[in-house]
Amino acid sequence: MEIRAAEPGDVDGAVALHDALVPYLVVTRNSLVRRLAGPTAPGRGTFAALGDGELVGWASCGLIGGSDPLGGELRLLVRPEARGQGIGTRLLEEIHADLRSAGATSARVFADPNSVEWAARFGYRQTRQVHYAGIDPRKVPDLPEVPSGVELVPFTAVDPRLLHAADEVAQRTKPGDAKISSQPYDGWLADIWNSPDLMRAVSVAARYEGRIIAFTRNHGDGTKMWSRMTSTLPEYRGRGLAKLVKTAALHRAAEAGVQGAYTANYDGNTPMLAVNEWLGYHRIATHAVLICPL
Repeated sequence: MEIRAAEPGDVDGAVALHDALVPYLVVTRNSLVRRLAGPTAPGRGTFAALGDGELVGWASCGLIGGSDPLGGELRLLVRPEARGQGIGTRLLEEIHADLRSAGATSARVFADPNSVEWAARFGYRQTRQVHYAGIDPRKVPDLPEVPSGVELVPFTAVDPRLLHAADEVAQRTKPGDAKISSQPYDGWLADIWNSPDLMRAVSVAARYEGRIIAFTRNHGDGTKMWSRMTSTLPEYRGRGLAKLVKTAALHRAAEAGVQGAYTANYDGNTPMLAVNEWLGYHRIATHAVLICPL
């Protein structure tokens, strides 16, 4: 068994691994190509496990930008037939070392419930649950009535600075364990706006009096997409704006040929869970949210 830093030649195998084990996470080839291009900064490591030349395990991590104290997050996958050989342990050790080298004080992972007991041996403790759900965009309800003065626009018609301002508020007020204070515009532009899998034409914002007051941001590869963030500014919540932007985005996705749309919500995020239920999302999986001090 070989454990090493991931290489560009591993991309196809990594996409196949994700599609086989967690297809609802929508990992795209373009995003992995970008991730593995050039030198890797501390705290953004990616590692591959190979047995007989075949990719059997994958682990990646990142820093939670703007979190204070600095936290990290990770993903770790091992093919079922390769488990029980210490592969997961070796991959996790590489990830922890990489996060520590960047100054992260904790690591967070969304894990299959069957791995909670294993993760506990390394100091992980469960804080809550996260639910994954999916929908065929062609089956969403009709668009609700749009309030007077509100304009629904795709990201292709949005000033990224206005979106960044709305995202700053969204990150500070979203539910979850990672408390994010701020992400500078240049970093946000590189990581989010210029992400190779950001689907701007099927991501939608609600604009009112020149300000973005709600938005939904989708990433994917043209056939399936992942809703990475849906938010409404606090003073405009309770008016159905999240339902509006998500419905509009899903209609756009259906027109663009997207066949599957996926999302995730914490178990305590009642308003967003209600929106997704109204839209017709079906529950696919529930994972445990685990956090470990580093």
